Amino acid sequence: MNEQELIQLLRQGDELAFKTLVESYQDMVFNTALGVVQNDSDAEDVAQEVFIQVYKSIDQFKGDARLSTWIYRITTTKALDHIRSKKRKKRFAFLTSLFGADNELLHDPVDFYHPGVALDRKQQAALLFKAIEQLPENQKTAFTLHKTEELSYQEIADVMSLSVSAVESLLFRARQNLRKILEKHLQQGG
Repeated sequence: MNEQELIQLLRQGDELAFKTLVESYQDMVFNTALGVVQNDSDAEDVAQEVFIQVYKSIDQFKGDARLSTWIYRITTTKALDHIRSKKRKKRFAFLTSLFGADNELLHDPVDFYHPGVALDRKQQAALLFKAIEQLPENQKTAFTLHKTEELSYQEIADVMSLSVSAVESLLFRARQNLRKILEKHLQQGG
């Protein structure tokens, strides 16, 4: 079935269409969420929220972009909301010892694993993901969509509701900031 047929069946509440949607997009949704939340369990939670949101709001899908673009947008929004919620819960629980100077959640990035990262490069990837975590939210989103999901500038612009030039600027600043973060790490003997 094509995308339009799938959307039509979803709008009619067809369970088989929903199953097809999940099977078609589950890897994309999980990997995108994982790139943002950097934790398997959290990425699974986000993915579940995404599919519930898609099911509930399919009538709001205007069709002015591809279905995958709309799903990417929901995924990045849900993943960022998940991070914010998690940070709020941690703060309110007074677990201040777990937070760094700039209120970022500290964790052991070596345990982080993303599909497709070769084991011999796991520590380098963990360092990179820790650096990505320090980027401003919009830079992190654009960088993750571009490098992890390999979306084009235009696709990222559609997902983030920005112009292509704004995406280019975000990615340029993200690369500059990552370079600074990684150089600082290397200078400190990491």
